[in-house]
Amino acid sequence: MLTLDLAIANQKYRISQLHCEQEGGVDQERMRQLFELGFIKGESVMLLRRTMPGSDPMVVRIGTSTFALRKAEARTVRVEKVSSQ
Repeated sequence: MLTLDLAIANQKYRISQLHCEQEGGVDQERMRQLFELGFIKGESVMLLRRTMPGSDPMVVRIGTSTFALRKAEARTVRVEKVSSQ
């Protein structure tokens, strides 16, 4: 399954799952933070650009809001490509 950190810029995706793990279980704090920003299953998301050097942070749009998201956080957001029709 594709994660947001590997997404193609300016391609529409839909969030399929948040997968926030830490040693010993689920990282509830990270899940809560992403949820509060609007990273919810079924929501549209787009990677706008990667910053240089190192591609961290990444600029993403979720709904009508734009955020800088660290690569480690983007790696926890599982997405599926939305076909353009």
